[in-house]
Amino acid sequence: MLISPFNHLNYSMSRIMKELQKIHALLLKEKEEDLLQYKRKVSDTSVVERRREGVCWYPLGIERTKFDAGERLLVKVSRPKEHRESHLFQSGKLVSLFSNSGNNNENKHAVSGVVNRANDSEMMITLNSDEEPQWLHDGNVGVQLMFDENAYLEMERALGIVMHPQDDRLMYLRSLLLESQEATFADKQEVVIPHLNESQNRALNRILSANDLAIVHGPPGTGKTTTLVESIYHTLKSESQVLVCAPSNAAIDLLCEKLGNKGLRVVRIGHPARVTQEILSKTLDANIAHHSNYKDLKALKKQSEEYYRTAMKYKRNFGHEERQQRRLLLQESSKLKKEVEQLEYYIINDILGSAQVIASTMVGASNYHIRDRRFNTVFIDEAAQGLEPATWIPILKANRVVFAGDHCQLPPTIKSFEAAKAGLDETLFEKAIKRNKVDVMLQEQYRMNKDIMRFSSRYFYGDRLKANEQVENWTCFEGDVAIEFVDTAGCGFFEQMDKERKSSFNPEEGDLVLKHFREYFSTLASQLKDTEISVGVISPYKAQVNLLQENFKDVDEEFDGCKLQLSVNTIDSFQGQERDVIYISLVRSNEKGEIGFLSDTRRMNVAMTRARKKMVIVGDSATVGQHKFYGQFLDYINEIGAYRSAFEWM
Repeated sequence: MLISPFNHLNYSMSRIMKELQKIHALLLKEKEEDLLQYKRKVSDTSVVERRREGVCWYPLGIERTKFDAGERLLVKVSRPKEHRESHLFQSGKLVSLFSNSGNNNENKHAVSGVVNRANDSEMMITLNSDEEPQWLHDGNVGVQLMFDENAYLEMERALGIVMHPQDDRLMYLRSLLLESQEATFADKQEVVIPHLNESQNRALNRILSANDLAIVHGPPGTGKTTTLVESIYHTLKSESQVLVCAPSNAAIDLLCEKLGNKGLRVVRIGHPARVTQEILSKTLDANIAHHSNYKDLKALKKQSEEYYRTAMKYKRNFGHEERQQRRLLLQESSKLKKEVEQLEYYIINDILGSAQVIASTMVGASNYHIRDRRFNTVFIDEAAQGLEPATWIPILKANRVVFAGDHCQLPPTIKSFEAAKAGLDETLFEKAIKRNKVDVMLQEQYRMNKDIMRFSSRYFYGDRLKANEQVENWTCFEGDVAIEFVDTAGCGFFEQMDKERKSSFNPEEGDLVLKHFREYFSTLASQLKDTEISVGVISPYKAQVNLLQENFKDVDEEFDGCKLQLSVNTIDSFQGQERDVIYISLVRSNEKGEIGFLSDTRRMNVAMTRARKKMVIVGDSATVGQHKFYGQFLDYINEIGAYRSAFEWM
């Protein structure tokens, strides 16, 4: 039976609507779980419990306060040595600074803010206040994480618009991304950039010729950022302005830095506290503070506030003359406020109008300063790490869309296991690659020795990656091998469970990692005098990371021969980073062959592609080898002769 085009269109629209409604329901489930976890850790617990969960510092010392260029109040706080538990505070997190009167009523005196930076003992916070709270130096002050609902509201709003599009262009982009409708490309003169390789130039030309959609698939070390920066630079030869987005502040700040280095005029939208030090000068706040009309703006604000304060000094029982005076002062204050708003509007539009690149996170693209702006081209980097609802936010502003990312690495962080399993972890980038098949994959990588690269290339990238000749054979010293798998099978190094954190750890494996490290770096120190070597020690489990951090606390001081830059953290925190040497502790060792979230092979792809010259993986082959991915990896280890037994160190 023939289906009329009209019926086919109706079916297609119905399918898209069902898909979007499902995503909306999953987003609400994720929001519910996020809020539930927040309440469990923060709202419904004592200060002592919150401290233990890592969501509260209390009591605090107020080290200093100052105002930044945008007249926001910065507060530097510290916590005592006896309360330095591991914590969840990091740059960009929304927090509440509170005064605890002793009755657990922190809301009595509280002001919200955003974390600039945090380490083990100190934190810098930008408060959402233009004056210092009177209670700040009274003692009993603490800081705790807040639930950030704004991102969810913006994602819900974007999904609502996508479900009921008011313009044809959005409807077309929706069909393009959610159906198998083919993207189209213009016939343009090919551009060849000498410092780009063949696949990078191919991706650049695909972007420049795209009428509606281009997708760049960038495996680890293939120069995705370099390609994207060149593509943005060349797009701006025919367009006056583009929007550039990424899911995280760190990712968009890196792009801003590279684009600024190309001489482009970049304005970074977003809270200054969420921006790296190098990018602060590119923020909208900093641009406003350096605008030629800023002094006039400050003067008008000050005068308006003075009129208002003077008017408020009049007592309730005053005469006719005072009443008249108060009314005139309030009128003048109101009039000046309108002038302030008009001048501020002019300054912001002047800054945004002259920018070649407006940059923000995906959710930040909903910022009210750019909410109504449209862009011919919207670039979305690390698109495989953004939730679909968040990815739609910048697309609402686009005539054409450029995605860059790698869906073979970690997906977005999702708190609800049910929502992730039901499909929220499938990104719009991944859907577009599967359904549209217009992606260009970058194939030459500049990071890893070929032996480190090869397994990942085979398993995830169709064996299409090749190592650039400058890196294909590099090692830390002549005669060294690039990979070692140290097998703990039969050693009795069984995993344990941190019941409080619900995280696995393996003390004997942690000790073995340290033994191997000491042996290897004793050799390395004698080979490389006064050479800087970067090292990452990583594990998928937070409890193991805590154990390894304790093991490696002062180890960098043991080697005089080389300058160690050592960091110990989770695999997830290392995405996008690289080191000369990487140690990976797999942890899992049990008789049932249970491997938990080691079965998420994308996480292991990230882990196995961080090392430039040396990768050492320590784990139990009898446990992990029952899984297809690890079985194939062990076959590869045997193929290249990289197998070692833990018994060598016992």
